[in-house]
Amino acid sequence: MNNQKHDLMTVGAFGLWDRSRTFLTQVRNELERVTWPSRKEVYATTFVVVCTSVFFGIYLWGIDLILNALVSSIFQNFGAA
Repeated sequence: MNNQKHDLMTVGAFGLWDRSRTFLTQVRNELERVTWPSRKEVYATTFVVVCTSVFFGIYLWGIDLILNALVSSIFQNFGAA
């Protein structure tokens, strides 16, 4: 009985290693098929992301200033709670 349990544990452990090895082999094969972007493409998309982030940062900062002035004006005219 004890021997049978040990055999099942050994098979399970080897099954894990086999599955892990198969998975890693498939990952390597998939990475070989990936088309990586060129340095020029990476710079171009990074530039777009940075410019868009700066634009929306300034836009939201402006909206925040306007809303802050509006709320401050309301509190000054009607009294703060």
